[in-house]
Amino acid sequence: MEGWQRAFVLHSRPFSETSLLLDLFSESEGRVRVLAKGARSRRSQLKGALQPFTPLLVRWSGRGEVKTLRNAEAVSLALPLSGITLYCGLYVNELVSRVLQQEFPFSELFFDYLNCLQALASTHGKPEPALRRFELALLGHLGYGVDFLHCAGSGEPISDDMTYSYREERGFIASLVINQRSFTGRELRALCEREFPDADTLRAAKRFTRIALKPYLGGKPLKSQELFRQFVPKKKPEQTEE
Repeated sequence: MEGWQRAFVLHSRPFSETSLLLDLFSESEGRVRVLAKGARSRRSQLKGALQPFTPLLVRWSGRGEVKTLRNAEAVSLALPLSGITLYCGLYVNELVSRVLQQEFPFSELFFDYLNCLQALASTHGKPEPALRRFELALLGHLGYGVDFLHCAGSGEPISDDMTYSYREERGFIASLVINQRSFTGRELRALCEREFPDADTLRAAKRFTRIALKPYLGGKPLKSQELFRQFVPKKKPEQTEE
């Protein structure tokens, strides 16, 4: 692959004394691992550009699991994430790194990712809607299909005031039992539309995406969530974590 394409750095780590091993999320090739030779040296022009949340144009070559980075240019300054939004951005990056297979194209998801970062950068203390929309988009691109608007038992359209219990591989079934897998029809409609007008629908969206993403993440906890709990002061009621 010799052409230029848009990409973001998901994660980087030192490789030898002067190089970096990068996980990229690219527009055309999805998640790609590349070796940036000499990127850590003092004379490297790439050192400042190869940072998370910086829009890049990149080229690489090679046929193995690890490609060789040939060129990289920053398209613009890094998106201004700080405080809570920085931890949210790290969470999104880790989610993409953990869930996506290497070198599998996710062009539409790339723009969902870009939109999420832009929303986080422009948000004022309320990053949750952007995170929930991205998680739902990610699940959709992974092939996780669920009908939010019909009862899986009867096939009837959902009723806003009715309660539905979520069942894997089946969907939402009308139920009088109230637990962590219970959602009102109003909450399911918000999930379908990816619009969350209040705290109740946001909490419901978080519960659902946690349930749905668990099989993809396995039992290993996300490091970004651990960092959030460790370094961010205990949240007030209006604040959130990823």
